[in-house]
Amino acid sequence: MKGVTPLITKKNATLASRRRTLAARCSIDLRTIKNYHPYMRVFVLKDQPRLTGASFYHHNSRSWRKFLVKVVFNWLPESFKLKGSIKGLDFRTQASFLTKCLLVELHLSFHEKFHSGIWTNDEPSFKHPSQPPPISDGRNPHVMIVGAGLAGLLLAILLDKAGIPYEIYERAKQVKPLGAVMTLNAGVFPALEQLGLYEELVKLSLPVTWTSVYHGDMTEIITLKTKLADVIGYDHIVFPRPEFYNLVLSRVPREKIHFSKKVMSMEQNKEGVMIRCSDGTTYHGDILVGADGAYSGVRQALYKRLEKAGTLPPSDLDELNKGYVCMVGTTRPLDPAKYPGVDRKDASIYQIVGRNSNYSWSVFTIPGNRICWSVKLQLLTVEEATQHKFRNSEWGSDTSDPMIKEVRDFLIPIGGTMGDLIDSSPRETISRVFLEDKLFDTWHQGRTVLIGDAAHKLLPSAGLGAVTAMQDAVVLANCIYEMKGLTLEDIDEAFVEFKNERYPKLQAQYSASQTTAKLLYGQGWFDKVLRVVVFNLLPESFKLKGAYKGMEFRPQASFIPQVPLRGSAPVLPQKPSLRYQAEQAKLTGEEHTPAPTSTIV
Repeated sequence: MKGVTPLITKKNATLASRRRTLAARCSIDLRTIKNYHPYMRVFVLKDQPRLTGASFYHHNSRSWRKFLVKVVFNWLPESFKLKGSIKGLDFRTQASFLTKCLLVELHLSFHEKFHSGIWTNDEPSFKHPSQPPPISDGRNPHVMIVGAGLAGLLLAILLDKAGIPYEIYERAKQVKPLGAVMTLNAGVFPALEQLGLYEELVKLSLPVTWTSVYHGDMTEIITLKTKLADVIGYDHIVFPRPEFYNLVLSRVPREKIHFSKKVMSMEQNKEGVMIRCSDGTTYHGDILVGADGAYSGVRQALYKRLEKAGTLPPSDLDELNKGYVCMVGTTRPLDPAKYPGVDRKDASIYQIVGRNSNYSWSVFTIPGNRICWSVKLQLLTVEEATQHKFRNSEWGSDTSDPMIKEVRDFLIPIGGTMGDLIDSSPRETISRVFLEDKLFDTWHQGRTVLIGDAAHKLLPSAGLGAVTAMQDAVVLANCIYEMKGLTLEDIDEAFVEFKNERYPKLQAQYSASQTTAKLLYGQGWFDKVLRVVVFNLLPESFKLKGAYKGMEFRPQASFIPQVPLRGSAPVLPQKPSLRYQAEQAKLTGEEHTPAPTSTIV
């Protein structure tokens, strides 16, 4: 139900006419109105459930609201105040909790506390919610997730497992999983295994056992062979990104995702958080998670508030670093006779570095005799980046034709040219985007927190973008689950713990993605020297150690049964969940004793 504009009443209006006027302005059927108080200008609906819903509407005049508070608190008898559906708590306790909301045969009205006007000037009031505020059990927060990417969807699945209510708000009109090849490693496999997603993902994937690097004239630079499964316990795998996205999407109820909800602004205070979308709708919750990508609307709204308050670090205002323009695509099934190795049971990976050119390109075989390919143009100067700038953080299939013409004749080791692969790729699978990176310093404030690309945009060279985003989701879900209460202090404590856990690791992963990009894509003189040193001078043992560095961090959801460790490589210990231990002890009737830090992650 939409909010009500101030009611215009006349001295001689009858009670019936006032009821009709009120119902018309509220778009409410008269038959649903249980009672109407003409002097307090509120009404109560029939059969309202006992929840913090918008049970009534009221006059929007601040002076009138102050008068109502005075009437209710000073003049009405206690018996009248307590005559409602609120039982078990005295009137003054309820009124204090709801910032002195009007209680006259009403249910708790979350809507009223955002309109009361009693807050101080630095705590803005919220207007016109587009839906009744969510139910709260007093223990678990209602989480609003903005962005239906992999990080947002995985967080939703985890919250559902933890019994924490959530809703997802996505700016796109419909699901459109673009992109080409994607890689994941052991950093997220245990969590996916917990959720029953790992086994399904393996069916869509091919294991990576070797990678070859070539010059543009097809002279081989190096072939790197890895045996990660022996050390890590999991194979490094490649797969089509759209297929994995659809797998994760299938685990989230469709009614939980609200499309065409582009966040334009947000407000938050000690009572809750609200988002306002481009279509004029607003939504309320206890926690707001910005999982909406590199050009996050949540981050922009949050940073705008922090900048106005003078508390935003200057570095967070800088634009993302634009180092490359990338075009990707996926072919239809190909003939193994024309493309030898396309039907192998392990992935064939070729990275090609152009000679006397700013281009590099790559080829990955995936299940179904298909090839995922990509072409990258390095932008060596700020002027080049400015010329290519088109400020689109999402994958798109337009603006690719000029680049296609430039790369058609590039050779590929598997046979033929890039033009052959492009011609074999459905147009809708071809897209072009900037490869950008930036590690933001501010990840949270108040009831709002950022995850994934909204907090840290990594280059895809090391295959860590999706890994770090999904690790964010796991760690944040654990922190929310462990919250002691729903106060602003409880939420801030959880967010501080989340960043303290993730930020140091992201610094190392961010640096690794930049170094790998120089090795595989770089065309500057330093990049060329770095390739010679790493590929030709470093011992094999050093290269192998670098291949699985960072995989020692394998977070698991702390509120569902853990999966056993795999491999012989060391794994960082994970803090156990005291809440989960207590709940399990209660179920089994055993006395709960806190367990030491576990090595199972």
